[in-house]
Amino acid sequence: MNNSLSFADILVFLLYIVVVGSYGYWIYNRKKKAVTDTKDFFLAEGSLTWWAIGASLIASNISAEQFIGMSGNGYFVGIAVAAYEWIAALALVIIAIWFIPIYLKNKIYTMPQFLKTRYNETVALIMAIFWLFLYVFVNLTSILYLGAIAINGLLGGQYLHVVMIALAVAAVIITLGGMKVIGYTDVIQVAVLIIGGLATTYMALSIVSEKFGMGSSAIQGFNILMKDAPDHFHMILDKPTADSPQEHIDKYLILPGILMYAVGQWIVNLNYWGCNQYITQRALGADLTTARTGILFAAMLKLMMPVIVMLPGIAAYVLYKNGHLPQLVGGMDGAYSAVLSFLPSGLKGLSVAALTAAIVASLAGKANSISTIFTLDIYKKYIKKEADETKMVLTGRLAVVFAMVVALMFTWTDVLGIGGAGGFTFIQKYTGYISPGVFAVFLLGMFWKRTTGAAAVAGILFGFAFSVFFNDMAPGLLGNENWLYTAYPNGKGAYEIPFLLCMGFSFVFTVIIMILMSLTGPKINPKAFDLDREMFKVKPITIVQIVITLLILMALYVKFW
Repeated sequence: MNNSLSFADILVFLLYIVVVGSYGYWIYNRKKKAVTDTKDFFLAEGSLTWWAIGASLIASNISAEQFIGMSGNGYFVGIAVAAYEWIAALALVIIAIWFIPIYLKNKIYTMPQFLKTRYNETVALIMAIFWLFLYVFVNLTSILYLGAIAINGLLGGQYLHVVMIALAVAAVIITLGGMKVIGYTDVIQVAVLIIGGLATTYMALSIVSEKFGMGSSAIQGFNILMKDAPDHFHMILDKPTADSPQEHIDKYLILPGILMYAVGQWIVNLNYWGCNQYITQRALGADLTTARTGILFAAMLKLMMPVIVMLPGIAAYVLYKNGHLPQLVGGMDGAYSAVLSFLPSGLKGLSVAALTAAIVASLAGKANSISTIFTLDIYKKYIKKEADETKMVLTGRLAVVFAMVVALMFTWTDVLGIGGAGGFTFIQKYTGYISPGVFAVFLLGMFWKRTTGAAAVAGILFGFAFSVFFNDMAPGLLGNENWLYTAYPNGKGAYEIPFLLCMGFSFVFTVIIMILMSLTGPKINPKAFDLDREMFKVKPITIVQIVITLLILMALYVKFW
């Protein structure tokens, strides 16, 4: 057990860097038009295969947020946090069947473009600005900070800022090659991520088995986890009572039992996977069959992600509780790094490569989305309308560099308090301030032809206002308990409503306002999309993919309910 990398670890890690870098450079040289073609640079239009789309979706999604943040929540709460991954699989099925056909039929390349096409330029501009702030100040910063903390811990704890810069530079280099380079290097990234992640989980469970005198057996290790920490293997947390300890209340504030499945989890996942430039961008350049197959491939991969990103956290909890993990530092977000310190030479290097792959892929994906939204939806429309293809690609690349520099500035001393909140919770909570309004605008815009542009503007603004109200003001103004909600003590002298429930309340009230406003307009908005049953039909092979995904999901919930 040690907290540094051996020569073998460094060799494995460098091999990963060389392979990914060389492959990315080869892809870039094969597609030189990415230098001047905006659709190719931002979308890799028509060139990503279904397996590249699916792999890129997972590589971009699984990052320090999951490896560090979700592993930390696994340490603290347990398997209940897997809801984010497993409900995501179901959300991806919904996106593949009903959302993607609408985007592709209407030739949507960016989410602000969707809002302009369906509503008006005001809605698109407001959301473009919202998204840019969210991607830079919540997503880029948290991924960079959590990733640097984890890798720095494995290097002895003295190279935090060096690691931050290295991760940022690596992400920028990949991003400058365009969406095609990102998409195809993500295939390698996700392979390393899965192989390294599974190896880490296997070793973590084997170590648990060894420490409890049961030999080196991953299966025995898993059985020990279930026996030693049974409270960590329930998907649904009980509602706190007056006698509940603060620790249980804190868990419930993060994952509020069955109630979070009523609305909150659906808003998180459908908004993230279906209304998010960072994610949908991978499929927007493909044909419908390729896009659907890729998305459903990602859904199947999603089902296995908790094994990679959550189980090591539960293993760390059991080891720490029994005195076998004295090197755990940094609270729950230090769980994954602490487990990695047990790994043998070479395997630790592979695990660090998997972690780095996840971080760099997510940073690159976020940076590309920032670049795409800024260039296509702000720069081209409002700053330099006559900009040619070359100028736009150059602007996109400058936006990548600028966004990464800003993210570095805010993570240098953790100005935003990411470490204090817990990385995964920080991202979910603050993303949740705009998710209800955004999802309401997209959902009604797609499927209710009466929705008006004025209602969409109101939806965005009221969605944010309701989120602020329920998260930060409601207990103080309306009391800690009423017919709508129960607020719980947060251990810091105040009361909170679980943020997933706040998202649900904000969404419902936002939808009500949007419906009332739209009822004053025409029965069919002139900008409403034409929908027909044919566009939602799926092929037999697609149905097979969906059924397999649903059966596995049902089995998981039956087992761990």
